[in-house]
Amino acid sequence: MPNDAPLNAQIRQSAREIAAGQSSSERSLALATLYDLTADRLIRFAASITRRQHDAEDVVSAAMVKIASRPKLLVAADRPWHYLLRMVRNEALVILRTRSRWSSIGSIAERLIGRSCDVVESDDQKRQVWKALASLPGAQSEVVVLKIWEQMTFVEIAQVLEITPSTAASRYRYALEKLSCKLGPSHPTRSQSGATLTGSSR
Repeated sequence: MPNDAPLNAQIRQSAREIAAGQSSSERSLALATLYDLTADRLIRFAASITRRQHDAEDVVSAAMVKIASRPKLLVAADRPWHYLLRMVRNEALVILRTRSRWSSIGSIAERLIGRSCDVVESDDQKRQVWKALASLPGAQSEVVVLKIWEQMTFVEIAQVLEITPSTAASRYRYALEKLSCKLGPSHPTRSQSGATLTGSSR
């Protein structure tokens, strides 16, 4: 069994420095140190779960964001390295569940706009959906992601984004209306399609 005491000590020290940082630059530097110390190994571990390098990198980034906001959890852990590994595993499993959720419904388009699509058209429609989503203002696309992929309520989204629940609901509705125009079968402004999408915003 490898001696991970030195690594645990280094990780704990970096977490302490993140927690004690008096400025954003100090905290960023401490987080960068932690990333440099652990990222290669964490990404390798995450990739063994996600089977995709870019997903593994996203997983580790998500874990680091959580550590940046709550470094004392890492400081208090008996074995910080194991704690980090558990965090990364949890993040990776979230991605796998999301992936499984999409495969179970057949296509991203069906989930976003409530339409089924032919299997042959699935890949092309997925690309269209991602392109349409990327064209939305950031304030709207982030609500769509949290609502659909993370399955959050508008109250939960409001807490994450520090806005009101009504603002979250409005952004979601506007986003779905735009997606309806971009992805609807007869294009640009199909009011009945927009009504259907708006109706899905609960």
